[in-house]
Amino acid sequence: MRITDVETIYLRLPSIRHEADSGQDALIVRVHTDAGITGIGEVDSAPMAVYGMIHGPYSHEVTSGLREIVVGEDPFETEKIWHKMYQRNIYSGRRGVAIHAMGGIDMALWDIKGKALGLPVWKLLGGGFHSKIRPYASTLFGHTPEETRERGQRFVDRGFSAVKFGWAPLGQSEQNDIALVREARRGVGENADLMIDAGLCYDTKTAIQRAKQFEEFRPYWFEEPLAPDNYDGYRRLSESTSLRIAAGEEESNRQSYIELMDRGQIDVVQVDLTRCGGFTEAMKIAALAADRCLPCVNHGFTTYINVASALHFLASIPNSFILEFVVEEGTHLREEITRQDIRVVDGWVNVPQEPGLGVTLNEDAVERYRVAWK
Repeated sequence: MRITDVETIYLRLPSIRHEADSGQDALIVRVHTDAGITGIGEVDSAPMAVYGMIHGPYSHEVTSGLREIVVGEDPFETEKIWHKMYQRNIYSGRRGVAIHAMGGIDMALWDIKGKALGLPVWKLLGGGFHSKIRPYASTLFGHTPEETRERGQRFVDRGFSAVKFGWAPLGQSEQNDIALVREARRGVGENADLMIDAGLCYDTKTAIQRAKQFEEFRPYWFEEPLAPDNYDGYRRLSESTSLRIAAGEEESNRQSYIELMDRGQIDVVQVDLTRCGGFTEAMKIAALAADRCLPCVNHGFTTYINVASALHFLASIPNSFILEFVVEEGTHLREEITRQDIRVVDGWVNVPQEPGLGVTLNEDAVERYRVAWK
């Protein structure tokens, strides 16, 4: 079997809200083979930049479009292909968009392997640690503390045993920050886990102050309060509080995760397969976290392709325990572009058992939201 083509599909809602909801557009990667088996992946990045990274022409030995690199390769050779893509862009793509794009291709290759062998990706990865995973409802803060409380209550009533609130209006004032987290706890109650995602909004000293102020509300973790490169700030924060500090969604390969874990001393390692280089790199990151006795969880605020990939990943590592599950209203792409919906049943999400990723595109919805490349 050989790869014959790499296709990129840009989807976008007709109306985009200016807030931290990355599920309003999507970049899907489809890899074709001469055996008629097609795999799908997803990239959470700047879509036009990913398009250029994949479809750009060969420039020289260390800068080349990814399609040029992978066409003609055996899709089963995922480790070799990942290394080849990385080495052929080592000048221009060791971080960021290039790794994001590589991840979409890598996910599609694992989907192809699973379909060809009739096995789910988690089994190909040697997994089986979980058959179902506890999800947390992932949402943005309400515009007011009262709206935040109502959201928390609503998601607990829907059967979630954990809820995460994130981003603005957190960070606008000390008084409002405390009120938001206080009402978030009131909304989810005393028995559910509460997570707080600060969305990079604090400097180091403010984050240390807020962590101490939030401790009485018992967040299970305090996520991304600092800029991603502020490793010394993360260390100072981690040393100053009893709260678990979570981070990693901004990172795009294992070297920067090592910095976060060893220099930044974070407590929870967050991995997004659509950003970190796909399964091939994510498994290495999870192993590095396990070596340090740290839990590794997913990040994902996009489509069910990402959610399905996360389920396979989390089922394949020993140090996972919870799944990010987006419940933000108004993000319609997630609900429409795959034929399969991934649902919470009795407070759990089942790990897919179908070959490959276990999700397929809804071609009607793809055509409805597809944006032509210009």
